[in-house]
Amino acid sequence: MRIGSLALDPLVSITRSRASAGAAGGSSSTALETPNRSSGTSSRSSEQGSSSKSTELSQEDQQRVAELVSTDRKVRAHEQAHASVGGSYAGAPSYDFERGPDGLAYAVGGEVSIDASPVANDPEATLSKMDIVQRAALAPADPSAQDRQVAARAAGHAAQARIDLARLRLEEAGGGSQADAASPSAPASASSDLGLYAQIAQPEQAPPLLDTRA
Repeated sequence: MRIGSLALDPLVSITRSRASAGAAGGSSSTALETPNRSSGTSSRSSEQGSSSKSTELSQEDQQRVAELVSTDRKVRAHEQAHASVGGSYAGAPSYDFERGPDGLAYAVGGEVSIDASPVANDPEATLSKMDIVQRAALAPADPSAQDRQVAARAAGHAAQARIDLARLRLEEAGGGSQADAASPSAPASASSDLGLYAQIAQPEQAPPLLDTRA
């Protein structure tokens, strides 16, 4: 979807692939309406409460909980890497949760929205921004396919910005050359005109002239 005016590119979500919930004992994350897409804060209880419940679980359930704990840590580290490098261009991480056999919710997927649109009429600023976007997209140790797509899109914007910047510099250089070519005769002509005016106006004691030439 688009945000703001139609002139803006849509925000791009850097998303980590959702972890598989194939093991027995784990319910689908779609059943967790309340915690789904929450902020980055953990919804799990304290380690003490978790350990006390784990003693009541079967060995299979305990293994599933261990897998969810590992997945939760990886997902959070992945999304936090995006957010940290993305800085002001990145949003806060949001997560998909799955409830484990112990009754606690664990992050099994997530995303970070990042503004990957070029800066209007400013190729130099666009280059700087796209560098940050690319580094943010590839910041995790295991970038997803979508992460790489975001980085590729930013690289495309950066390439166009380099072309635009080179064109601007050529135009500026061309304008400077024309000004330099016209400048040698201008001071002599202006000086001659001022001298002639001074001779004519001297008897009447005219006030001094202001030179308004750039």
